[in-house]
Amino acid sequence: MKLTTVLFDLDGTLLPMDEDVFIKNYFGKLVAKLAPFGYEPEKLIQAIWTGTKAMIMNDGAATNENVFWNTFTGIYGKESIKDMGIFEDFYRVEFQEVRTICGKIDKVDEIIRQLKEMGLRVVLATNPLFPKIATHSRIRWAGLQPEDFEYITTYENSHYAKPNPKYYEEILNSIGVSLKECIMVGNNTDDDMIAGTLGMKPFLMPECLINKSEKDISCFPQGNLNDLLKYIKSME
Repeated sequence: MKLTTVLFDLDGTLLPMDEDVFIKNYFGKLVAKLAPFGYEPEKLIQAIWTGTKAMIMNDGAATNENVFWNTFTGIYGKESIKDMGIFEDFYRVEFQEVRTICGKIDKVDEIIRQLKEMGLRVVLATNPLFPKIATHSRIRWAGLQPEDFEYITTYENSHYAKPNPKYYEEILNSIGVSLKECIMVGNNTDDDMIAGTLGMKPFLMPECLINKSEKDISCFPQGNLNDLLKYIKSME
């Protein structure tokens, strides 16, 4: 079947970063933001991780947003839902400072444009553990615009998370394409390359490789964005 759709991961793929450094900076700024409102740092970080794990284990009964906040308010009490606005303000302001620890791929916007000029649909398949405001910010940090993508996964519109295969199924159902029409581009051998076992074509970008399962990556087509472009053109 002809390739029609390119799915891209974001963090470590279109937006180069060291995940551990990113998380450390992100949590550090979030803790500083919420401390004046009575949130003790260690308990807050644990609550965020517990909410994140709940989203990863989401069975589809609710959006990831609802799963996260149900978990968070289960820890801090129902009244803590009023602090959603503080989180939103954090993503508008302090979170933007985290961009300084991220890299940027030269001419990434040109590669995306070329793919679209080839008639391909372009989707941002980033793990939907962040709200829309944070995801759109990271897209801009990468030198792109949210409008560059036909569909973007966020915690508001997703009922699953990577590496659950149903995460990918939900995307494809939303945009109306089949697995065999798609290529999944990412840097994580577990979260992203699982798409290859489902019937998508996988493409690994190893510059910011995450390979916690220590998989043999030689089996994956791989390279940078220019290599991806050549690989896709070779399929025509």
